[in-house]
Amino acid sequence: MINTLIIDDSPLARDFIRDFLGGDESFKIIGEAEDGEEGLQKILSMNPDLVTIDIDMPKMNGLEVIKEVMKTTSVPIVVISSNDTAKNAYEATLLGALEFYSKSTFSGYISPQKQHEIYETLKRISGIKANKNKADAVSIQPFAQLDKREIRMVVIASSTGGPKALSHFFTLLPGDFPVPIAIVQHNSSGFDESFAQWLNDFTPLKVKIAEEKEVPCKGTVYIAKTDKHLLVQKKDNDFCLCYNDDEPENNQKPAADILFRTAAQSLGSSVISVVLTGMGNDGAAGTKKIKEMGGITLAQDEKSSLIYSMPKSAVETGCVDIELPLDLIPEELVKLTK
Repeated sequence: MINTLIIDDSPLARDFIRDFLGGDESFKIIGEAEDGEEGLQKILSMNPDLVTIDIDMPKMNGLEVIKEVMKTTSVPIVVISSNDTAKNAYEATLLGALEFYSKSTFSGYISPQKQHEIYETLKRISGIKANKNKADAVSIQPFAQLDKREIRMVVIASSTGGPKALSHFFTLLPGDFPVPIAIVQHNSSGFDESFAQWLNDFTPLKVKIAEEKEVPCKGTVYIAKTDKHLLVQKKDNDFCLCYNDDEPENNQKPAADILFRTAAQSLGSSVISVVLTGMGNDGAAGTKKIKEMGGITLAQDEKSSLIYSMPKSAVETGCVDIELPLDLIPEELVKLTK
């Protein structure tokens, strides 16, 4: 059983979350708190396996609670917040929260596929214990020397643990990075704009939501919209970004596999893919396609990944050229795009 504590000042929100978790027998609600101060006391006294927490609460807000909790314990925390505090939800990942969802996700209809995805994510992260030294003493696997070629775009896949990983990644990438970057980050519905605004604070590059038929340019990071698939398409002698509304792939929409696959078809050997931390296998088939078309493929290593499932799935295809700690991926991308 996953002993779960719900912290939210809204009785209605607590009802929604309690009802949702009650749909899977793995979760046992051991307590609730209606403000941050009470929530902090209950976390420390009840030692739950999982905590859901709101951001905007009386006495102590969610960010203050997470900061205090992480001083003494590594309990897995999931933020469930309203859209108007979405930017703070991303900030919570830097303090130690492992995942976040919009409250609207739980107040309306949830498809069986989405329910399963959320349950599996919560089960997986309930077993994670934060380790501040996790990325220390990493080993780098040797890899074959890659032929130099023109690179026109970098495409990135990330999921659980992705916001924190990407915020660090972009602090290490220079402002004169010579090619555009497109990202599929599995996000809760409605949080895409907030994610772009938040991530923009960590980089001299421009971060924005990708627009339909937009021609990507260097110095810009393009974020996929929530609930649409982001694609790369040929456009005369150039290429552009566009969307479709097809069914989810790998239970994901947007799906990194679609971005990777269309990038490979449109750009051939002049694209680099990167699969970062996340649950599931999105990005694996796309990695294989990029490799088949002559592109370069990277993945984050296990020691620096919060959840290694996505990078592992990519590596297991046998099509990953380079597997590196998160800290070293930006430096490698600079070398490859010179």
